[in-house]
Amino acid sequence: MSDVASPMPPNPAGTNDDAQQTVTVQTPTTGTELFSDRRDVVVMRVDGELLDLSRELAPGTVVEPVTIGSPDGLAVLRHSAAHVLAQAVQQVNPDAKLGIGPPVTDGFYYDFDVETPFTPEDLKALDKAMARIIREGQTFRRRVVTEDEARAELAGEPYKLELIGLKGGSSDEDGSSVEVGGGELTIYDNVRGAGRESETVVWKDLCRGPHLPSTRLIGNGVQLMRNAAAYWRGSEKNPMLQRVYGTAWPSKDELKAYLERLAEAERRDHRKLGAELDLFSFHDEVGSGLPLFHPKGGVIKREMEDYVRRRHIEEGFEYVGTPHVTKDGLFHTSGHLPYYADTMFPEMDLEGSKYRLKAMNCPMHNLIFSSRGRSYRELPLRLFEFGTVYRYEKSGVVQGLTRVRGLTQDDSHSYVTPEQAPGEVKHLLNFMMSVLTDFGLTDFYLELSTRDDSKPDKFVGSDEDWATATKVLEEVGRETGLELVPDPGGAAFYGPKISVQTKDAIGRTWQMGTVQYDFNQPARFGLEYTGPDGTKQQPVMIHSAKFGSIERFMGVLIEHYAGAFPAWLAPVQVLAVPVAEAFDDYLKDVVAQLKARGIRAQVDLSDDRFGKKIRNASKEKVPFVLIAGGEDVEAGAVSFRFRDGTQENGVPVADAIERIVAAVRDRAQV
Repeated sequence: MSDVASPMPPNPAGTNDDAQQTVTVQTPTTGTELFSDRRDVVVMRVDGELLDLSRELAPGTVVEPVTIGSPDGLAVLRHSAAHVLAQAVQQVNPDAKLGIGPPVTDGFYYDFDVETPFTPEDLKALDKAMARIIREGQTFRRRVVTEDEARAELAGEPYKLELIGLKGGSSDEDGSSVEVGGGELTIYDNVRGAGRESETVVWKDLCRGPHLPSTRLIGNGVQLMRNAAAYWRGSEKNPMLQRVYGTAWPSKDELKAYLERLAEAERRDHRKLGAELDLFSFHDEVGSGLPLFHPKGGVIKREMEDYVRRRHIEEGFEYVGTPHVTKDGLFHTSGHLPYYADTMFPEMDLEGSKYRLKAMNCPMHNLIFSSRGRSYRELPLRLFEFGTVYRYEKSGVVQGLTRVRGLTQDDSHSYVTPEQAPGEVKHLLNFMMSVLTDFGLTDFYLELSTRDDSKPDKFVGSDEDWATATKVLEEVGRETGLELVPDPGGAAFYGPKISVQTKDAIGRTWQMGTVQYDFNQPARFGLEYTGPDGTKQQPVMIHSAKFGSIERFMGVLIEHYAGAFPAWLAPVQVLAVPVAEAFDDYLKDVVAQLKARGIRAQVDLSDDRFGKKIRNASKEKVPFVLIAGGEDVEAGAVSFRFRDGTQENGVPVADAIERIVAAVRDRAQV
């Protein structure tokens, strides 16, 4: 369905289906003619495929309009902008060789083989060159070509020649599917003066399409952002290219709003705030993606662990522990090797056996389950641990706390009868969402990841097993009343999953915890329980992680709160600032009373002036700053200074303590 909010107006070439927002073609036409009075329609969908508006349409064809502001329309806009970027680069540097230019979230990129890397000045020049191409209103014109024709036309483009040989073997992962993902090869010409005697093909590119009808529709909502080095098709075995990133939006106002969101995201960057607030650090001596938590970061981490440990116990889980290293045969048994071999650390030879750093906890939990006989009366059996695992993420994707190589999961596994599985999935989803809510994340939806039937080698299990597991997750997901978004092909090799996607304070979406239905590992480990009739039966295993990982969840929280944590999570909950040294002892007594109530409180006894102490407290984003001067001491009171700069004077000490204790207890933001 498109984003059209009202039925399309009648068109002489077709009939309108109000319910489906589609048009059924009555006489031979094109999309351009069909939607001639719809300036917001930029491509069309026919039989599930996106097509250029210039494509011919036969009578009886059902056509769905796609507007420029819809997700598909934005992708076409951004891919068209990527083509204009490539055209501009070759105008400025004819020797530049073309790679791939796909749309990505909020923008696009294009890879180039150039002699020297692009500079910020180069990007400014390319922005201007793109603007000239956009204003010309060049037409994107599609041509079907044979392999031989494509090779002849693109003989000077070695990377395009490689793609021509791929055809159906292209990949969404490296972006090549935007070039040769269809069943036929196509080249798009950029035509100046289309329809006139003087029309000229000024540039062309191998591309699957579709594209906007004209470069003019790109408008002034496009901007180049940065450049970086990138391996051709994502493999370090290939040449290093220069990648230019850009963003494109339907209007200048939307571009401006996006840039403002980026600026706000930069201010909230957890890597920057982590250093400023002294929470964590990374060191070359330790290794990429392996964080060290400082005392203040350790407080947050401990609060998270204490909270989620208590919650797991309340929800019926039993705490277990497993080692960080194991013989690699365990991962062959579980089936993780070879599926996850690329993201596991290399094997180690020890005493004639091969060991690996643990990349997942579930195989060891299976051994705990199988360590003795189990009865159906024990099920659901719920095991939980803070399992630290190690994954060899590529250096290019390691990013602060949100993508690390050493991570601690609040990992749990529920062993249930098949009949118990729906109830357990519901229990876990409710548990997970209550955790998010307690941490101040309240805007979320669900994503259902299923297998890709076109890639059977990436998944194990029978069609019946997958159908059963997927049905359970889908039905329970819908029962929550939340939006359930499909994610075809996103399942783990052993079964489908539901993930909770949450939005932060500035509207960005983060994937948080997951619930995964696993019928594979119980079979591979021979897990059994004795049923009511005395027969041996196989349990269903359900994986879940509420945080996902403590490190990533903390990174998300830092950015969500911009470092200004609610009082219960703040490393320092109260900072007492005396107006002068004469009031130190008075505030020491107040702090002692707060500590006796379990509050993390300190007195600033530094030699800094009062004003600087207040500024320091503001930089450290302390929830409660208590001030005391002569009038406060005489009245047995303190003054509150809050994060927004406001102040409340003359609060009796006993009342102040109760307010602080209540805010921590209630997980309030102040």
